Amino acid sequence: MITLSGGKKLNKQLKVFFIGTYVPKECGIATFTFDLLNSVSGVHDDVHCEVIALNDPSETYNYPEEVIFQIERNRLEDYYRAADFINQSDADIVCLQHEFGLFWGNAGDYIFALLSGINKPVITTMHTVIKEPEPEYRISTEQLIRYSEKLVVMSQTAVEMLKEVYKVPDEKIEMIFHGLPDYPFNNCKKYKQKLELKGSPLLLTFGLLSQNKGIESMLEALPALVRQYPDLVYLILGATHPVIRKQYGESYRQYLTNRVSELGLEKNVLFHDKFVEKDELCNYILASDIYVSPYLSKEQIVSGALTYAIGMGKAIVSTPYWYAQEMLSENRGLLVDFGDTEGFKNSLLYLIENPEECDKMRRRAYDFGRKMTWKNIGKEYNVVFTKALKQYRPYSGTQNRFNFLPDQLPEIKLDHLKLLTDNVGIIQHTNLGVPARHYGYSTDDMGRGLAALAQLIDSQEKAEELWKLITTYMSFLEHAQTDTGHFHNFMNYKREFLDEEGSEDTLGRAVYGLGHVISCPYLSKNMRTLAHTLISKAGTQMENLSYPRAKAYTICGLYEMLRAGVDADSFESIFNSRRDAVRAVDSLIDRDTFESLFLSHADSLVDLYEANRKEDWEWFEPTVTYSNAKLSESLILAYKYTKDRTYRKAGLATLDFLTETQWKGDFFDIIGNKGWYSWSGEKPIFDQQPIEAGYLTQAYISAYEAVRVSKYLKLARYSFEYFLGRNRLQIPMYDSLTGAVYDGINCDGINCNQGAESVICFLLALSSLNKCTDEAYSALFQPSARSEGLTKKKSLLAVNQID
Repeated sequence: MITLSGGKKLNKQLKVFFIGTYVPKECGIATFTFDLLNSVSGVHDDVHCEVIALNDPSETYNYPEEVIFQIERNRLEDYYRAADFINQSDADIVCLQHEFGLFWGNAGDYIFALLSGINKPVITTMHTVIKEPEPEYRISTEQLIRYSEKLVVMSQTAVEMLKEVYKVPDEKIEMIFHGLPDYPFNNCKKYKQKLELKGSPLLLTFGLLSQNKGIESMLEALPALVRQYPDLVYLILGATHPVIRKQYGESYRQYLTNRVSELGLEKNVLFHDKFVEKDELCNYILASDIYVSPYLSKEQIVSGALTYAIGMGKAIVSTPYWYAQEMLSENRGLLVDFGDTEGFKNSLLYLIENPEECDKMRRRAYDFGRKMTWKNIGKEYNVVFTKALKQYRPYSGTQNRFNFLPDQLPEIKLDHLKLLTDNVGIIQHTNLGVPARHYGYSTDDMGRGLAALAQLIDSQEKAEELWKLITTYMSFLEHAQTDTGHFHNFMNYKREFLDEEGSEDTLGRAVYGLGHVISCPYLSKNMRTLAHTLISKAGTQMENLSYPRAKAYTICGLYEMLRAGVDADSFESIFNSRRDAVRAVDSLIDRDTFESLFLSHADSLVDLYEANRKEDWEWFEPTVTYSNAKLSESLILAYKYTKDRTYRKAGLATLDFLTETQWKGDFFDIIGNKGWYSWSGEKPIFDQQPIEAGYLTQAYISAYEAVRVSKYLKLARYSFEYFLGRNRLQIPMYDSLTGAVYDGINCDGINCNQGAESVICFLLALSSLNKCTDEAYSALFQPSARSEGLTKKKSLLAVNQID
């Protein structure tokens, strides 16, 4: 049992996730994360720690068992996955190691894809605090502050910066020193012998090598020292920083070695070009007489190397960067101006020639360092963790996270659809919302467009308003149908078809739209008869379908015809005695043939489901790809028409599977098309297409109407709100001013194109919600709400009252 500050007790093990680089990666923060984890878990048996490790692109490491998740830091998708992993875990606390360069993006802003999506308290250790930040670094720091429950910094200087520059309140800041290993106060002799090092005195600078180390300042000071102390050795320990090596190679190290030769210091300067493990590093520090820290920049807010030197009782000469000024105050070391060669020489001579004063300085540093041992640091972090848990107030539901959502369904707005439509049809794509004519047109869009428009018609007045659009799309389909009854799909802007015939899906989408035209009672009989004629001509093609989505679209189109009681005889009255009209009636397929096709395709989808379903995989295929909910909806419609529970079982099972796969508890995380989702693979997050949200909404409405289970109506509301901002990025995809819809969610944000498919699927979803009966919606409200006459177009927030 863990006791929190204030006496509150936790009756379970405290579990902490650390996020940062991690050993065996050769990186200072990797070592820090390792040491911090072990100090925290070593303090108390009831604290369990695991790691989410950051990797550079294409890096692989043989990590220890505590690493349970890895982020490739240039892949935004990995940050989102990590957030999901954290939310689904039993972790209590997230401890983030933050340094801007660890994370990809603008000023390391990829990390906010993770932080913005988790529901655990975050304790952030800030390894860098910038006093005069550029705008992007200020924005990034302010975001980090907002997402963190507590900010841990390692110096009082950093505390003052957070308060003065970023206006962080006192209660959010914790000052905990950089940790260090606990060694006894020793002389250097036995460690020199252990490492077979010579040097009287032995000077040491260690750490990953880069230009900001300022080692050239020390080299310039050495000749005068060597003349007096020829046995002096300056050991420069550490590999070149991997980022520097990748960009510039070993140019800095080569510059230093050349300078050593020019100064005649070959016998006095040693380069150990390697990354040493912690135990070996400590031996080198203990073997040295004086530690030198000649950094060139005052903005250094923390230094692990300087901390280790202090804690091991070394005599220290350093430039006055912020951390050194604070740590070496009260005569715990000597400070020299940046680049002051003469100052380094004089300070080192003082320490060499005054051994008693040097020993006193060493002892002051060592005594100060006792408060910074990892054991003490672990205790302090545990105090912060428990304090944060006590204070943390997580979101109390989805309404907090998505409180920007509108109260009511949007009004039907066809401005963008009309913008995309010329006298030929719907232009497929846009360039940032402007119709891109070179993409031309497609039968796919015309079929779905007809379905959307027909569903919007609820009066003769509405039919007259939409007559021109429907006529244009019908004209395109009539022109696109081939002699075999199939349909061309793609037409260029010159009105030339680009294929012999489209895919089976194209045929299915055409039938889908034509079926809705036939079933719309407000459209003219001429229009409905033409639609019936086109479907009848496609009869042979419909018999030979093999692809599941083509069958699903066809089932949905035929359902519209069959539920409306439409057959060939119902159109005869509109024809006169003209010979061509009689031939048209004779060419229409009878109801029994349509019904046979309808049932045949529904049976084949059930067979497909039974053949591919597995434990935890209730789906028609080994892979979930595109237009997924249309498959489930087609079987639900087959059940509505036949009342055959075989169709109901498969339709609802697969729809529930799609829900389980994509519903995150407060938003839909649509399966991305970057690889799709196979039963043996990982679900891709991006690129998400709005068609999936639109089809889910339709399927949920159909499921509710079929079985009257209220969860489906609630899910329909949430899947529709995907367009309004209930999505992973919390960004609205629908433009209420124009009626346009963005084309998708990518790893770098919204796809700002606004094509035909997106707006059509939005309209299909919206019309499905609008056509849901008043009775269905009123079933969701409390009695008091029903008595006030709330109907289907009232507040969407009322849907929250679903049990």
